[in-house]
Amino acid sequence: MTSIGTGAGTGANAGGRLHALDAVRAGALLLGVAFHAAMSFLPGPQIWVVRDTPSDALGIFFFVAHIFRMATFFLIAGYFGRMLLQRRGTAGFIRNRLSRITLPLLAFWFPMFAAIIACFIWGVAAMNGGTLPANGPPPPPLTLATFPLTHLWFLYLLTLFYVAALVVRGVVRLIDRGEWLRGGILDRAMRAITATPAAAPLLAAPLALAFALQLNWFARGGIPTADTGFVPHLTTWIGLGSAFGFGWLLQRQPALLGAIARWWAINLIAAAALTVACLWLLADSNGFVPFPEGGTKTAIAVCYAIAVWSWTLGVTGAALSFLTRERAAIRYIADASYWIYIVHLPVVMALQVLVFALPLPALAKWGLVTGGAFLILIASYHLLVRHSWLGRWLNGRKLPWRKPVPGMEV
Repeated sequence: MTSIGTGAGTGANAGGRLHALDAVRAGALLLGVAFHAAMSFLPGPQIWVVRDTPSDALGIFFFVAHIFRMATFFLIAGYFGRMLLQRRGTAGFIRNRLSRITLPLLAFWFPMFAAIIACFIWGVAAMNGGTLPANGPPPPPLTLATFPLTHLWFLYLLTLFYVAALVVRGVVRLIDRGEWLRGGILDRAMRAITATPAAAPLLAAPLALAFALQLNWFARGGIPTADTGFVPHLTTWIGLGSAFGFGWLLQRQPALLGAIARWWAINLIAAAALTVACLWLLADSNGFVPFPEGGTKTAIAVCYAIAVWSWTLGVTGAALSFLTRERAAIRYIADASYWIYIVHLPVVMALQVLVFALPLPALAKWGLVTGGAFLILIASYHLLVRHSWLGRWLNGRKLPWRKPVPGMEV
C-alpha cells in the first residue's frame, strides 16, 4: 500500500528493516481474512451473515487477533507515511495518499457494500430453509452516525490521520523553528521510551484511561472500530491514533527500530500473559453488553491496553529480528495484501454461507472458508491486479508477466 522500493534511512540493514515492516503491514491485513472468517463461529449472541456451530477456540483466536491487528497496522502506516512525506514533499504526499488511499475507498465502497448486503440476504435465506422471512426488521436509518463504512473504514481513518498529521506538522514547524521540541524533547522521549521493556505500559497509559472512562465500553471489543459513522469514537482516536503517531515519530530516528527488535521476546511473553488475564477477567461477560463499571472494568482496561502495545511491539520487533532478508514469497504476498483486504469480505461471507449446511466441525469449516478465500483472492490478484492498471493504482507499479531477459531491456 505504501511504496518502499527506494528505501529510506541509513545503515547497511535499512532496506531489510523496511522489508520487515512491510511484511508486518501485510500480515496485519491478511490476518483480517482469517479474523472475519471466524465470525460465523463465535460463541454467544451476535449478528453475522450466518450463525454456524460455535467454537470456543475460534472465539479466543478472534479475541486475540483483535487486540493487536489494527494497532500494528496503524503503527506501520504512520512510519511509512512520514517516510513518504520526506521523500515526496507535501504536495507529492497528498497526491499519493489521495490516489492510493482515499480514491480506493470511494471507488470500492459501493461494490463491496452491495456484495455484503447480497451475502447477508443469501445467509438469511440459508438459515431459513431457502426462503426469506416475511417480516424482517427494517434497516436502520442512514445518517452521518450510522453510515456503513464496512471493512474499508481503515482507509477512511487513514485519511483522517494523514490530514491530522499534516495539520499538526504545520503547526509544530511554525512554533518550533529551532527544533527544540522535535529534535530535543520528542526525539529524546522516543529514545527513552524505546530504551527499555517499559515501552508498552508507558504507551498504553492514555488508552487504558480511555477504556476506563468510556461509558458503555464493550470490553471484549477493545478499541472500537470506525466501521459505522463518519465521526470515530474518542477511544478509537486515542488507541489507533497513538499507534499511528508513534510510528510517525519512530521514523524520525530509524535506528530506534533496533531498540524495538531488542525487546521482542519480552513483549510477546507479556502480551500472552496479559491476554490470559483479560480472558480470565472477561470469562462471564457478554460481548454485546457493555461491561459494568467498577474495579474489574479498570483492571481489564489496564490489561487490555498494555496487551495492545505488547503485542504490537512484540510482533513488530520479531519481524525486525527475523524477516529482514528479502524473500520472493513474502514480497509477493505483501504486494497482494492491499487488494486482498479490500475485496476479501464478500468472498469470506459467501464461503461462510456455502459451508453452513456441511456436517463438519467448526474448525474444519473455518479452515475451508479461510483457505478457499485465500485461493480465490490470490488468484484474483495475480490475474486481475498484479499485471494491470489496478496494480499500478493500488501498489504504485504494474509488474510484467515475465521478467525481462538480461540484455534485452528496452
